Amino acid sequence: MTQIDLHMHTRVSDGTDRPEEIIGRVKEAGLGIFSVTDHDSIDCASVIPGLLGPGDPIFISGVEFSCKDEEGKCHMLGYGYDPEGESIRHVVEMGHNFRMDTARRRVAFLKDTFGFVFPEEEEKKFFALDNPGKPHLANLMVKLGFAENKKHAIEDFINKMPNRDNYVRPKDAIEGILGAGGIPVLAHPFFGSGNSRFEVSDLRRKVERLMGFGLQGIEGFYSGFDDDLIREALKMADELGLYVTAGSDYHGRNKTVVLGDTGLQRFGTDIPALQRFLSDVRKIEVQ
Repeated sequence: MTQIDLHMHTRVSDGTDRPEEIIGRVKEAGLGIFSVTDHDSIDCASVIPGLLGPGDPIFISGVEFSCKDEEGKCHMLGYGYDPEGESIRHVVEMGHNFRMDTARRRVAFLKDTFGFVFPEEEEKKFFALDNPGKPHLANLMVKLGFAENKKHAIEDFINKMPNRDNYVRPKDAIEGILGAGGIPVLAHPFFGSGNSRFEVSDLRRKVERLMGFGLQGIEGFYSGFDDDLIREALKMADELGLYVTAGSDYHGRNKTVVLGDTGLQRFGTDIPALQRFLSDVRKIEVQ
């Protein structure tokens, strides 16, 4: 059985592995097909193919956009796109700019509210990251003694900052992925913001709305799903004619998620909606 993991992150976003290291991790995990889905970045889609050789696992270009509109938050995955596509590059630039603005506001908020002053050199390193996010800032706070651990830093300090709706809209993300020849897929569909969870009826309404923008698949297998949720996702995908993907959401040392832990192993890969996705996305990849 070919092992598959289509949702993982490198240090280009909020993981801890360099792109070249992730390939070693993929091989160690015995994966045959993988995708790197860094937040608001498609750098790995251009870098990783050049690091692979004959007999190596199959790579599918990927990305993950943090989205929000009037209906709330969601995360949108994109697969099989052309990394040179103007439409997806536009969404990446938009998401990156929003992310950098949020990072700057977080640092200012921590200083103004809690008196945390970051040394100039550390602040420069933080803003020099490709996509500085909560884990990077939390790790820096722990290093400087502002917080006991990463969870403490995020929950008791960073998350206290008032929210601002600086997000890519799901419609824009979907259209950007489609415009570059890719397949848009809703990430971990049962999970909304934080630990909140959608009921099946609410999720179906959300998915049908996103299908109106061009959504083509849902992440039916996910490290945080139990078997009941997976079955519900497969049923919904079958009824709505959607693709299904499988991903762990591996972040290296920034999360306890194990690479390759998608839940797919408990069901086998003979899932028609997944096989259709793999067949169609690989046709896109070789065009």
